Amino acid sequence: MMQMMLPTFDALPTQKVDKPMFKGIRRALWTENKAKLVAYYLGYFVYITKHGCYIDGFAGPRQAGVAGSWAAERVLAREPKFLREFFLCDQDAGQVAALEALRDEQPEVKGRDIRVLAGDFNTTVDQILASGVITERKATFCLLDQFTAECHWETVRKLAAHKTEGSKIEIFYFLASGWLDRALAGFKKNVDIPEAWWGRDDWASLQGINSQDRAALVCKRFRSELGYAHAHSWPILERGDAGKVMFHMIHATDHPEAPKLMFRAYRAASLEPESARQIELDLDRF
Repeated sequence: MMQMMLPTFDALPTQKVDKPMFKGIRRALWTENKAKLVAYYLGYFVYITKHGCYIDGFAGPRQAGVAGSWAAERVLAREPKFLREFFLCDQDAGQVAALEALRDEQPEVKGRDIRVLAGDFNTTVDQILASGVITERKATFCLLDQFTAECHWETVRKLAAHKTEGSKIEIFYFLASGWLDRALAGFKKNVDIPEAWWGRDDWASLQGINSQDRAALVCKRFRSELGYAHAHSWPILERGDAGKVMFHMIHATDHPEAPKLMFRAYRAASLEPESARQIELDLDRF
């Protein structure tokens, strides 16, 4: 019997696009809607792929007891349930217990496999990539919602290099723009932490840079060092009149249609117009 081939982003019709044809958006995405953004994008992702694997490197609930604030919970609840393989990771015992409870309360879905892995994601990533689940044609999405500097650059490199044909593992990488300067200053007492996070010893040069320019530098590394065709930053703001950017979500992907889907997801997850100014999305500043 002929084996059915799984569709991927590579099956989408494409046209040559140097960069997405949008420059700004008049809606703010607040920090409490981070999980909603992930879920919206995954909805578009599986609408195209009709299958997929979801990796969440820091998957425990960020705001325990706050409805809708947990990305893993939202993604598991998405319909239709095309995602089949899940790797939910955390090293905190309480977070792992919450993930196991979330897994155990899920309805039975044929072919769905939800694995909860306890431990440092920088180590468990090797177990995930060696599992045989993520094949060349398996559409795979990885959420790296680190608090500050928990995710090593070598871990990101392993994810980016895992596939050698077709589209790479797609990544949402959270950059803690709101307090990164303060954190980097504190890390001078233990340089091993920022060096592992940044993957180089020049991490101190990031201090004092405009947060949007710094996010653009990270995007540039995703493209130039890790080989992604597209890497763009999306601001996530603290609610309030000041609208301080707390995170930049770096979206790294190989397919030219994916940034357009991300624009749709960002707009859909943004509930209110931003009052003070237009949010700039300078997607290729460097």
